[in-house]
Amino acid sequence: MRATEAVKLDGDPRAADRAMERYAAGDDTAFARVYDEVAPRLLRHLRRHVACKAIVEDLVQQTFLQMHRARGRFVPGAEVVPWAFAIAMRLLIDGIRHERVRARLHILVPSSSEERPDDLVAADQTAQRLAQVLSRLPRAQREAFELQRLDGLSQHETALALGISESAVKSLIHRATRALRGELEPDGESA
Repeated sequence: MRATEAVKLDGDPRAADRAMERYAAGDDTAFARVYDEVAPRLLRHLRRHVACKAIVEDLVQQTFLQMHRARGRFVPGAEVVPWAFAIAMRLLIDGIRHERVRARLHILVPSSSEERPDDLVAADQTAQRLAQVLSRLPRAQREAFELQRLDGLSQHETALALGISESAVKSLIHRATRALRGELEPDGESA
């Protein structure tokens, strides 16, 4: 890629989308542009979730492999970055769902300088219960909850990643949260 092409690509927020459209239409040379624009963002995002650099790089490669396989279904005018993030996050979630939930819950449990073993056992049991409850949620609720609440995507990004409206995301998150509260609060009381 020439320097002028790189500047043009970096200065145009829709350049990656147009490159993906060309790639989906059969222009194999456009893949390099899609990769150059999307891969660094995916790497940065996944590094926040996964400590192992090799696993992050593998997830990025798997993401692009899935994008390649599904390129014929890419919708002209769509945004490639949320699509790529959705694929990467589904790969991540499918691969390490239970460990991520457990790690997040341990972060959320208030810690003190004098943590008691009973508190650690209770936190671990809560994490296991949450993982079980999450696994029983309808797929749409679970995916929306995990993308937004566990992975930190915005409502807009979650909607784009799942291919639904923002109001649908809000509704799914609300229902998932109610179900989680109902299962996890003492005596099944929900607020």
